[in-house]
Amino acid sequence: MNSSSEHKPRPMVDLVVSVILPSLILMKFSGDDALGVTGGLVVALSLPLGWGIFELVKYKKFNFIALLGLVSVLLTGGIGLFELDNKWLAIKEAAVPALIGIAVFVSTFTPYPLVRALLLNSSIMDTELIKQKLEENNSTELFEKKLMTATYFVVGSFAFSATMNYLLAKWIVVSPAGTEAFNEELGEMTLYSYPVIAIPSMIIMMGIFFYLLRTIRKATGLTLEELMVKK
Repeated sequence: MNSSSEHKPRPMVDLVVSVILPSLILMKFSGDDALGVTGGLVVALSLPLGWGIFELVKYKKFNFIALLGLVSVLLTGGIGLFELDNKWLAIKEAAVPALIGIAVFVSTFTPYPLVRALLLNSSIMDTELIKQKLEENNSTELFEKKLMTATYFVVGSFAFSATMNYLLAKWIVVSPAGTEAFNEELGEMTLYSYPVIAIPSMIIMMGIFFYLLRTIRKATGLTLEELMVKK
């Protein structure tokens, strides 16, 4: 069996490897009596980087967002190791979600809108049946308008993430790169970004998904059970 079909989300493992452990290393093991400033930064950043590469290689699925995450980690490492000005960290933190938001919006002008791929996934929903019912009920145009509204909501959620990332970085990381204090502040920022940014963003995305789900049910007349792919 292809390993990609066996992949199951592991949010707690992702959280521990990508957020909690790197934060602890940066805050507690970056002193001269432990890993040192450079060693602590390299070890902390290698965890989410290594985990992301492992997920991509093992399950053989190209994931644009995961790729941006890997680029983000590399840029953070570069800012710390090359001791660049702190403003670049804040810009980088805002740039990643901003780029995703821009990609989502631009994709609506292509044959492959990202929102359709993310929220109307054929592995979860019976897309063929949905399409058939929309045509039968003359609701295709209405649904496309609602899908565009969902797109604006998604873009807005990434704009929220970009703004909060920038503000959090500017507020917490104030020490020069290449110092123990910088590593500690980077760890704090990583730790705080989950409850301050990630959880609200997840709630927003869930709200958008349920908005689209309700729209589909009204436009097609299908029940929730009928909408889902039969396992």
